[in-house]
Amino acid sequence: MTFLSSPTARPSWDSPLGTRGVAERTPSFMYPQGTASSQMVLRGMDLLLECIASGVPTPDIAWYKKGGDLPSDKAKFENFNKALRITNVSEEDSGEYFCLASNKMGSIRHTISVRVKAAPYWLDEPKNLILAPGEDGRLVCRANGNPKPTVQWMVNGEPLQSAPPNPNREVAGDTIIFRDTQISSRAVYQCNTSNEHGYLLANAFVSVLDVPPRMLSPRNQLIRVILYNRTRLDCPFFGSPIPTLRWFKNGQGSNLDGGNYHVYENGSLEIKMIRKEDQGIYTCVATNILGKAENQVRLEVKDPTRIYRMPEDQVAKRGTTVQLECRVKHDPSLKLSVSWLKDDEPLYISNRMKKEEDSLTIFGVAERDQGSYTCVASTELDQDLAKAHLTVLGRPDRPRDLELTDLAERSVRLTWIPGDDNNSPITDYVVQFEEDQFQPGVWHDHSKFPGSVNSAVLRLSPYVNYQFRVIAINEVGSSHPSLPSERYRTSGAPPESNPSDVKGEGSRKNNMEITWTPMNATSAFGPNLRYIVKWRRRETREAWNNVTVWGSRYVVGQTPVYVPYEIRVQAENDFGKGPEPDTVIGYSGEDYPRAAPTDVKIRVLNSTAISLQWNRVYSDTVQGQLREYRAYYWRESSLLKNLWVSQKRQQAGFPGDRLRGVVSRLFPYSNYKLEMVVVNGRGDGPRSETKEFTTPEGVPSAPRRFRVRQPNLETINLEWDHPEHPNGILTGYTLKYVAFNGTKVGKQIVENFSPNQTKFTVQRADPVSRYRFSLSARTQVGSGEAVTEESPAPPNEGNHTKKTVPVKAQAQPLQLTDLYPGMTYTLRIYSRDNEGISSAVITFMTSAGPPDCTACAWMATSGLAAKAAAWSSVRPRAWPLPTLPCLSCPSPDEQSIWNVTVLPNSKWANITWKHNFGPGTDFVVEYIDILPSAPLLACRLVNHSLTCVPLASPAAYTNNQADIATQGWFIGLMCAVALLVLILLIVCFIKRSRGGKYPVREKKDVPLGPEDPKEEDGSFDYSDEDNKPLQGSQTSLDGTIKQQESDDSLVDYGEGGEGQFNEDGSFIGQYTVKKDKEETEGNESSEATSPVNAIYSLA
Repeated sequence: MTFLSSPTARPSWDSPLGTRGVAERTPSFMYPQGTASSQMVLRGMDLLLECIASGVPTPDIAWYKKGGDLPSDKAKFENFNKALRITNVSEEDSGEYFCLASNKMGSIRHTISVRVKAAPYWLDEPKNLILAPGEDGRLVCRANGNPKPTVQWMVNGEPLQSAPPNPNREVAGDTIIFRDTQISSRAVYQCNTSNEHGYLLANAFVSVLDVPPRMLSPRNQLIRVILYNRTRLDCPFFGSPIPTLRWFKNGQGSNLDGGNYHVYENGSLEIKMIRKEDQGIYTCVATNILGKAENQVRLEVKDPTRIYRMPEDQVAKRGTTVQLECRVKHDPSLKLSVSWLKDDEPLYISNRMKKEEDSLTIFGVAERDQGSYTCVASTELDQDLAKAHLTVLGRPDRPRDLELTDLAERSVRLTWIPGDDNNSPITDYVVQFEEDQFQPGVWHDHSKFPGSVNSAVLRLSPYVNYQFRVIAINEVGSSHPSLPSERYRTSGAPPESNPSDVKGEGSRKNNMEITWTPMNATSAFGPNLRYIVKWRRRETREAWNNVTVWGSRYVVGQTPVYVPYEIRVQAENDFGKGPEPDTVIGYSGEDYPRAAPTDVKIRVLNSTAISLQWNRVYSDTVQGQLREYRAYYWRESSLLKNLWVSQKRQQAGFPGDRLRGVVSRLFPYSNYKLEMVVVNGRGDGPRSETKEFTTPEGVPSAPRRFRVRQPNLETINLEWDHPEHPNGILTGYTLKYVAFNGTKVGKQIVENFSPNQTKFTVQRADPVSRYRFSLSARTQVGSGEAVTEESPAPPNEGNHTKKTVPVKAQAQPLQLTDLYPGMTYTLRIYSRDNEGISSAVITFMTSAGPPDCTACAWMATSGLAAKAAAWSSVRPRAWPLPTLPCLSCPSPDEQSIWNVTVLPNSKWANITWKHNFGPGTDFVVEYIDILPSAPLLACRLVNHSLTCVPLASPAAYTNNQADIATQGWFIGLMCAVALLVLILLIVCFIKRSRGGKYPVREKKDVPLGPEDPKEEDGSFDYSDEDNKPLQGSQTSLDGTIKQQESDDSLVDYGEGGEGQFNEDGSFIGQYTVKKDKEETEGNESSEATSPVNAIYSLA
């Protein structure tokens, strides 16, 4: 039983009379009367129970329910507990309720019996019923109420009892049962349930349909699902009677149900875990007595998206570069998208970040970059996430709130509050001070303390007005200095030390300059710091000279030359003098030496060195500190005639008091002169007697400008110049050369030449091998330094030369700079530590140098089409061959190299690749030249249309060009043609001289036509119809036809050579005139190889 009382506080009385003299009495009910009453309420309404009592003092009212608790969620008290309201009453609220009125005089209660009645309410409302012929069904009309309601059925608006009988229908109270339903069972049924408090009325339609199965979803749907996932294939259908649905795979087999499959009542097929073998075509078949329908669903199984190289937690210093890896493996038929989140929000890629396919790089990491980074790899079907946390180590924040305590004459305690360490522990604190007397505003280090302390006792110097600041240090760097502390001045005292680094040196020959390092603020100890300087000559026992100086320098004048002095410098301030200073030895100024070395002897050691020997000078003639003996020498002339030499003076020093030395690096076969002097701190003394000597013959220097040219595949031309320094009489040259092809090296051949020979031609043994040449000059002494060169690699041949380049993992892209134009290369990259881990071998081709035929196409579109067809040879541009794809992508636990990309030009190529090695891994890039360059193409432009056909290989083309002019048969043919032309000219001249009448037309731009009439006098015009020039052409004096400027053939514009175009395909030389014969032959243009052009040029 729950007892509830009013929370209102009541006053208490200790006497039978109240405060107003009213007699106290027990409570009595004013409403309701008596001890019991009853009350009825309908379900869903509010119940209001009231008890009003009187008494002195005023009684308290409490409510409770017999046999149970008051419904706390619905019950509330009103009017100072005089009323109890229960909202939304239900049958459970029926029962007896008591109200209890009580005061100090006693209590009384009243019982209220509550009955809850109910109007009808639905338990099971009838619903529309759709049946197929022959099916069974039922309509249920079930309600509850108090008193219990009655049920009355009607059909089509009439009571069921008066409706026509139906053998297929049976009424059982609140239920109508239909058996073997027929079309005649269609009707509208009403259910009316009522009691004395109300009623309910509901309609239900009974329909009988006969519909064959129909599919409600689109046909031949495509469902893509990720491997190992759960999926559901929907097959919505309709039919009456309700069809039965079965599923089949690939049009065969039994019904799919059970095991990994589950068919729902609505026809959906669930596959609990997708496997690769589940891929295929699924057919759903719906069947009833009226027919069947089917639909197909194609299921494709895709590989899941997985991040196999996840980003790792990193700790980085501020300002460094961080790379977060995110390598993804996904189904290649799905489009992959990789995005990044920072702290679960989309990451904005700023200019300090670089997002690549498999990584995120952050340059110049800052504190704001700290946080969690999530790599999201997603396709249209699935996604995978990987998260890493980046911790940024920054410099610590500045310390703050500096405080000075425990103030003493020579010490003070400094306390500070550390700043944030920014993820890197503070290792040290540096305390600095500043004083405002000697160096105001300049901070000096005072002391250093461990990072674990924040308070320290500082030792102080006298008479310094201190101000302190603190700097925190961690592994990243130093913090900004803290704000300065308050100032603290210590009391003064006499100096406890003297200035250091005291020196006495002469700046002139008759003085001595005394200098020292001045004392700083912490060693002054008082105001007006000054210095007492004392000096006297050493070992003379004379009195000390002294002077007081405020600076750091004093000059003593009128001193003898280079005399030793004893020097003392003592510090003094207003509080007293410092300790007795130490004595320092100084010297007065030096003068130039007065004597030169004597008896200088020279001995020639070899062609480039001599040995010297001399007598020392007396010490009193040095007039200072002896630094060295010095030899001055110069090359007077060469023993070779007409050889200019430089006479620049050179020197060699011999420090200390020495009597011999060696002079080297002389030129052989030369005349030299030499002088010697004594050197002290002031300078050189007088020169000794000039000595002459001659160096013997030596070996020559290397020949200059050694040039190797290869005009064709049969010969190699060598040229060189004489050595810059013959170093004697040249006796000849020695040439050593050897053929090599890749790693194969032939036998070395040695050739000796006379000293005047500077050219040589080598006949090649084969057109494939290259040659390495070493050339040196000789004198009678021997061979000199050799110069080495190699023959150039033919640009049209690959000699399978293997080259390797070591490179660090992070050094990408790598640039190969020693490639040949138009050459095909193979390339692979492997680990330096394990050559077995290698990339796939790829092939690429460098640009051929000359432009491709796109230039010809440009000519056709730019209005430069030739009126007559003309041929020109160009070389096609060599584009890079496609990079091999990643045939087998690396697994997460394999070290691999893949995605090698080559971007070539004519002589260089940029190489990039991907790998999953560590940052410090060493790689080797290996590349081999294997194939000839691109062939020449002959291109003809006719009516804006370009046609190109391949010519001979470049080697053959070059060889023919170079050799045709030197062939005997070609020279003979040219002579015969010239002779024939000469004979024809003589015949024509003879015919004209006989008086033949040959009218000459006044206007040469009007061509001779076959219709021209003969002259009346019987003469006739001589014209060769087959050799008649075209209209508008001009005939030269020698009978050859000159083309007009409008004939825009490729040959006319660029002589048909390879120099017509630049590499980007632009057309150059459009309006250039033809080169002369020698230049044309020298450039080996295509016109020179044409017999017709050759005839014209000779004529």
